[in-house]
Parts: sequence; C-alpha cells; structure tokens
Amino acid sequence: MEGSYQISQDQMAVAAEDAAGVMRALSNPSRLLILCQLVEKERTVGELETALGLGQAYVSQQLARLREEGLVAATRQGRQMRYRLDDPRVTPVVQTIYAQFCPRPV
Repeated sequence: MEGSYQISQDQMAVAAEDAAGVMRALSNPSRLLILCQLVEKERTVGELETALGLGQAYVSQQLARLREEGLVAATRQGRQMRYRLDDPRVTPVVQTIYAQFCPRPV
C-alpha cells in the first residue's frame, strides 16, 4: 500500500490487546447504556440513575470500571462528580454505536 507503514507483530499484538480490553468494557449492556448517555453530555451519577433506572451503587460500580479502563473521566463540581467520555479513540466508536442503536424520538 502506497503511503502506508508497516507495524511489527509485537506492536500489532499490543494494539490488539488494547482494543480487546476496550471491547470487553463495551460488552456490558449497563456500561454501554452509561456511555450512550455520556455521548449526549456530561452527567452526574444521579442523572445516570434517573435516566437508566439503575441503582446508585451499581451505576457507581460501572463508572469505576469505565474510569479504570480510561473510557470516562470525572470532574468534581461541589459535592457531585460529573462524568464524560474521555478516550478520544473510543469516543467515535461509542458515537457510532449510539447513532446506530440508540432510539431517536420520532
């Protein structure tokens, strides 16, 4: 391929492991619902609870996993944490999933 570069097998293996980790994080329906909510805008745990009908402890647990994976980040505003998508590589993936699978009002 003209203008392309070769990637070593070792680099490919590292990239594949990284991508597989992201896909594992996205494979949980609740985490995916949270990410779809965050595509729209930053949200607090309470806003996510209300929007998704999930309990606070469960939402917090899933957000912690997403933070560990580097997919979301949080900013403190007073006593609340506001969550947002954080990985620039993953944001377009989540946006595409959102566009294809999240229902739109008619």
